[in-house]
Amino acid sequence: MRIRTEPIGSIPRPAALLSGMQAYVNGELNASGLQALFDAALRDTIARLEATGSPVITDGEQTKPSFATYPIATATNISADGVVIPFADGHTRQLPKLSAGPFRYTAFAAEYLKKARQLTTLPLKQAVISASALSLLYPPDGLEGYSREQFINDLLNEAAADIRNCFKAGAYNVQIDFTEARLSLKLDPSGGILKAFIDLNNQVLSRFSEEERQLIGVHSCPGGDHDSTHSADIPYKDLLPELFRLNVGSFYLEYAGEVDKQSVLKSIRENLKPNHTIFLGVTNVLKPRVESPEEIRDFILEASEIIPVAQLASTDDCGFSPFADDDSTAREIAFEKIGARVRGTALAEEVLSKKQYTTS
Repeated sequence: MRIRTEPIGSIPRPAALLSGMQAYVNGELNASGLQALFDAALRDTIARLEATGSPVITDGEQTKPSFATYPIATATNISADGVVIPFADGHTRQLPKLSAGPFRYTAFAAEYLKKARQLTTLPLKQAVISASALSLLYPPDGLEGYSREQFINDLLNEAAADIRNCFKAGAYNVQIDFTEARLSLKLDPSGGILKAFIDLNNQVLSRFSEEERQLIGVHSCPGGDHDSTHSADIPYKDLLPELFRLNVGSFYLEYAGEVDKQSVLKSIRENLKPNHTIFLGVTNVLKPRVESPEEIRDFILEASEIIPVAQLASTDDCGFSPFADDDSTAREIAFEKIGARVRGTALAEEVLSKKQYTTS
């Protein structure tokens, strides 16, 4: 009875890298010095992920400026005054805004994957940002000489290329980060924005075969930044009917941080399709306490009573530090939580295998 387990993506960056990134901004460190810190952080991250026993690993997003803005980090046709995302603790994040057309990626996720590929033989997953998140870059008032229709066409082309390039570079699977899904219901309780987001992302996914889409997953959570969230008060029953319309094979869902876990499981079961694999979050990335393997085992066993075991897998609730300046979670704690998830999943496998044997 095999239960798959995978990380979401980001790992807290080493203190030396965080200091170096600030020094680079201040003009106190040159590009080669910063690259050396990036390389060291990447090597250490992959080695430590391997040491946890994780069967699938990531690059920890050590060299991404953020999970959301990596495609346009060096673009010259953007400004800083985009959509503001408020978090429960009062802090905000602000997206950039497109200032002129055309829209083009200046970096593709496959480039991060290629560097990580040189350092490990284990299967590598790669996270990409959703087309729906990047659709927020287009200004509400439009752009002279560059219509929203032109923008969407360019966006679809670039987002599809981002995923396809990852497969060409040898990605084991690709995870679309879609954290704005739950947030959209807070901004628009009618669900209109969420439906539009789903339809847009499905346009990207329509460019892939059914077999390819089974290797693509979507990650949804209520946000995780500086130990705070932006939409944890939105229940799963409002989200999942639309979310599960996405034409992907896997869903990576926050769970450990939920208060009413039974309602989450029931909502998943009601909307689950036969081709879906549910990666249930069993480690709470916003809390410093490290879950025991036995606690994680019990999370999985509880879920197996409602979700078919063949469709059940485990993951972390969210990335540990999806923004480069987020130092709220200790790097050591993140690796300990991942190791506990791997061991706890193995314990659950043992219990479920014995149960299957005794009932067969």
